[in-house]
Amino acid sequence: MMSTDAPGRAVDQGAGAVQPPAHVAVIMDGNGRWAAQRGLPRAEGHRRGVEALRRAIRAAGDLGVRYLTVYSFSSENWSRPQDEVSDLMNLLRLFVRRDLAELRKAGVRVRVIGERAGLPADIAALLEEAESTTRANTALTLVVAFNYGGRQEIAAAARAIARDVAAGRLDPEAVDVEAVARRLHAPDLPDPDLVIRTSGEQRISNFLLWQSAYAEYVFLPIHWPDFDRAAFEGALESFQARQRRFGGRGERAGA
Repeated sequence: MMSTDAPGRAVDQGAGAVQPPAHVAVIMDGNGRWAAQRGLPRAEGHRRGVEALRRAIRAAGDLGVRYLTVYSFSSENWSRPQDEVSDLMNLLRLFVRRDLAELRKAGVRVRVIGERAGLPADIAALLEEAESTTRANTALTLVVAFNYGGRQEIAAAARAIARDVAAGRLDPEAVDVEAVARRLHAPDLPDPDLVIRTSGEQRISNFLLWQSAYAEYVFLPIHWPDFDRAAFEGALESFQARQRRFGGRGERAGA
């Protein structure tokens, strides 16, 4: 189901092929609206969203993407109705229990970013299990943003800097961009090259605020349960046609 045997796009097209983005981040939006349009309960929309996630993982590996970050549950999502939060937690439990062995077999490494404190004990244990049992894998890194908020992440980095300054471990004059970046949840990961958001909404919703400073964005009109390989390929093609400047004159995104 999650085979990564197929070669990436660049390999298929020869030595001069356009390269895919190394890191793609996805805001998986629209499960509830997908269900409402079909007269189905929101829980069914979330269940179909998990199926779309499986397709996205499979496509990312096939297309040569090295890192895939998905916004699975935000810090603000706890404010949703309790029955919906419970449904989302149950889906996470099922996903890890049913898919972890296959992810491991496919060479997918799972990383989790977000706050762990205060999570239900079994959820925290499942996240730890997913990370520990896939740590040696190298085919694709799946980064799950769970109980995550971009502002909260930056605030946590600021608190860590303040503690280091107060303890005399860090000179205030040495606080620069790198000092902040080193204190984020996963400082070893590359910044995303491309951020995809489904459902037609054009906002970033507190997702990777620091890391996506120079990312390209693609906003798709489809809801997340309808996301498939063709939609993924279309987003990559849009990315590859752009000029990335990083404040300078820029270069073609896929060069």
